[in-house]
Amino acid sequence: MDLITKAEYKAYANITSINKDTEIDALIPRVSAFIKTYCRRSFVDYVTTPKTEYFNGSVEYFTLKEYPLIEVEEVAVSTDMGMTYTPLVEFADYVVDLSNENIHSVAGFFPLAINGYSITYKAGYTSVPEDLKLAVIDLITYYLRNDASIHSNKAPGTNAVQVEYITTTNLPAHIRRILDLYMADYT
Repeated sequence: MDLITKAEYKAYANITSINKDTEIDALIPRVSAFIKTYCRRSFVDYVTTPKTEYFNGSVEYFTLKEYPLIEVEEVAVSTDMGMTYTPLVEFADYVVDLSNENIHSVAGFFPLAINGYSITYKAGYTSVPEDLKLAVIDLITYYLRNDASIHSNKAPGTNAVQVEYITTTNLPAHIRRILDLYMADYT
């Protein structure tokens, strides 16, 4: 799912014509995918559609990849390396730590079991935060202005053409600052 719509981008950028629609339509999913990869989370993909993650155990708690947590649908255990799963009981076998959105074992430890645990849950933002939308919009604008990353400019009063290659791999600082706030940290 995209993090913004074309209408949101055009409203912010004050674009009323359809001249750039093809480019904007192409950039929105690519920029959304880039930001999801950069931040190591999807933000909106699992708000209504549940995500299932698998764990091996040998830990006190499981850290889910997506947040903020909306609902834990099922925590299950497998004794046959993931062929079948048996649901665990909340508050008897596990508890959801609402302060940091981890799944803790009531016994204090989830024993080691390869593919031994599955957690099905919903998480993300029902409405993308405004600062994150701004980063998406700014990155789309950045790509629209820096198309193809090779620019040739004719110096005034000469016939010589200068070719400028954009060689930096860094994001613009104002965009990176926002994205770094949303970057998942699994440590």
